[in-house]
Order: sequence, then C-alpha cells, then structure tokens
Amino acid sequence: VPSTAPTGPAATPSDDPTRGSLLEQPVAVWAVAAAAVVSFMGIGLVDPILPAIAGDLGATKAQTLLLFTSYLGVTGLAMLLTGFVSSRLGAKRTLMAGLLLVVAFAALAGSSGSIGAIIGFRAGWGLGNALFIATALATIVGAASGGTATAIVLYEAALGLGIAAGPLLGGLLGEVSWRGPFFGTAALMAVALVAVVVMLPATPRPAVPTSLADPLRALRHPGLRTVAVTAFLYNFGFFTLLAYTPFALDITSPVRLGLVFFGWGACLAVASVWIAPRLQRRHGEVPVVASMLALFALVLAVEAVFTGTRAVLVVGTVVAGLFLGVNNTVVTELVMEVSPAQRSTASAAYSAVRFVGGAIAAWAAGELGDSVGDWAPFVLGAAGVAVGLVVLLSGRRHVVVHRAAPAAHSPAEAAAVTAGDA
Repeated sequence: VPSTAPTGPAATPSDDPTRGSLLEQPVAVWAVAAAAVVSFMGIGLVDPILPAIAGDLGATKAQTLLLFTSYLGVTGLAMLLTGFVSSRLGAKRTLMAGLLLVVAFAALAGSSGSIGAIIGFRAGWGLGNALFIATALATIVGAASGGTATAIVLYEAALGLGIAAGPLLGGLLGEVSWRGPFFGTAALMAVALVAVVVMLPATPRPAVPTSLADPLRALRHPGLRTVAVTAFLYNFGFFTLLAYTPFALDITSPVRLGLVFFGWGACLAVASVWIAPRLQRRHGEVPVVASMLALFALVLAVEAVFTGTRAVLVVGTVVAGLFLGVNNTVVTELVMEVSPAQRSTASAAYSAVRFVGGAIAAWAAGELGDSVGDWAPFVLGAAGVAVGLVVLLSGRRHVVVHRAAPAAHSPAEAAAVTAGDA
C-alpha cells in the first residue's frame, strides 16, 4: 500500500537494542571487512597512474579511459547475475570466486605490455569485484555480533576507508611504477582470500534461488526506473570527474594526483556517513538529491570554464566529493523504498543501469578530450547531470515510498545497501 510517511531512514544504528561494540567482532567479520576495504580501493586506485600508463604504453586519453569502461561495464552487467550466482553457490563460495578473479586479473593487468591487454584484464577484474561486493555486506550481517546495525556501520566504515585510501595507495605505488597498484591490489586481495577461506564458516544457500529476470522486472516500476535513469545520467558527471580530471590536471607525480583524489574520497566518505543522513531526515530524499545534482552540475560547469587553472580543478574535485557522498547515500536509501520489488533485487537493477552509464561516460570523456579539448568532457558531465536533474523532477510523482519499510537494518536492507554502494 502506498505510504505518505517521510522517506528518511527508518532508524539509526542507535535504534537497535542489540547493538554491541563495533570492535567486538568475530575474526570472520574482520576478514570480510578488510577484503571490502581493498575491494573499494579499486574504484580510485588507477586514477593517479592514468597519465603514466598513457605515456609508457603510447596510448591516447580515450584508449586509457577504456580501463574504466571495461571495468564498469562488466561490473554493471554482472550485477544482474550476482543474485542468481550467490543464491546457488552460497555466500562464502561467491566471495571466494570474486576474490580469486580479482587476484588473477589484477596481477595480469600489472604484467601486461599493451593498453588493450590491460583493458581486457580490467573487465575480468570488474566481474570479480561484482561477485564480491554484492555478497560482502550480507555476509558481514550474518556473522557480526551486536546486531545488524553494528554490521552496517562497520561496512560503511570499510567503504569510506577504501574509497579514500585507493587513490593514495595508487599514487604511492605508482611512484615506483604504474604496475605497482595492480600488483599491490593482487597481493592484498590474495591475503583477503586466504583469510576468508580460513576464517569464514561455510554459509548455506537460500531456500529460494534468485531468478535472472528479477532485476529486469524490477525496472518496470516507474519510480525505480526514474531513479535508475537519473543515476545513469548523473554518472556522466561522476566518472568524468573521476576518470578525466587526472589528464586535465596535468600533474606528472602519481603521489600528488593521489593526494588530490584522497581529498575527494575523504570528503565523499564524510558526507556519506555523517552529512547525508541529517539532510535526508530534515528535507527528504528528492529535494536533497535534486540539490546535490544542481550543485555538482555547477561545479563541473565551472571546471569546464576554468580547465586551464589547476587550482580550480583541484578545489572543484575535492568539494565535489561532498555532493557525491550525499547523493550516493540518499539515492541508495531512495532505491530501497521506491518500488515493491525486494530491496536487493531493486538495488541490483539500479546499480546495473548506473554502472553502464559510467562505462559510457568514461569512453565519451576520453574521446572528447582527444578530439575537442580538456574542457569538453566537463561540459558533457555537467550536461549529463543537468539532464538527470530534469528526469528526476519530471518523474518525482513516481518517486515515493511504495510500501512500509521492513524492520530497521534488516538483512534485506543490508543486501540492498551493498548493491547500491557498489
């Protein structure tokens, strides 16, 4: 039954009477959480080494940004399959398969001698990452002590740490060689794989397997479809900022580039965990998302005008992390409430659409940068975000709470947050 209740979060972690100490967790939880940190490092790990890869391998900007396109495209499409796979293999085997694929393809990317090979291996990396991140939080929820609220807080901490630390680690290892971040990821994920194998108990398969068609059916709902299309367009701005800014900044030092995106990731993490919930409770999802989209489009437009001024690009990139962090968190909550589909299914469908948008955006940004100039990708990003804002406002009558929320911080919510944050 449609509800007119506020669309803010149903509860905060403090509402869970079973909540225990965040640090008092079984070793299995720490093993999966540590692997999640490394997994989310992969989002920004390659940012500081993009110019070095292009220079050493003689690749154009467009060719180099296909590293994002192959990774995001496969991750997005694989999101449609992860529920089908994990419901048949079980969570532990799915985690192991994902980690094994990341280890293998990250190592292969580091040993590659051509841009084409790295692009292909990044696609395999994306498949492994999709299998892992779509299962990690549900596994933490099942194994954590102190209730599911504590588990979600722990997962969000791992997410923020990974996003912030990825560019910094990539910059430090990239000072040695652009191959360093790839080999570093492979080594860290290999350790995480061993930890999961040894420390995580066997997990049973669910009684009812997930159908391959479930995520596609979920997109028939106009509210979820509106949010998904908005996110598809918003990602033109997100991945223009993330993937093309390293070229526009024209900074040769991987460490200095890593510090810029560390600042971006830190702002994104702070906004996701602390700022977004407060804005959401006070104003509701649609007004907050609309405001963040407008501010982000403005930042990208300013960067398009002042592309030749490095200080503007640096400040714009870091400040944009605040808007992106709020938007990501609030949209994730919105996806969980907007349709009658199971939360994990709705979020998987939404994530698939938005990741495909990111894959297209990274490719388009590279092509425009090579053929037109460094300002053009930022215009594309600003236009995409602005059109996404129009789509959201045009379809806002569908973007309402469709049903009463399940119990606060339920396993269904945990699975949905995982897919949304991925």
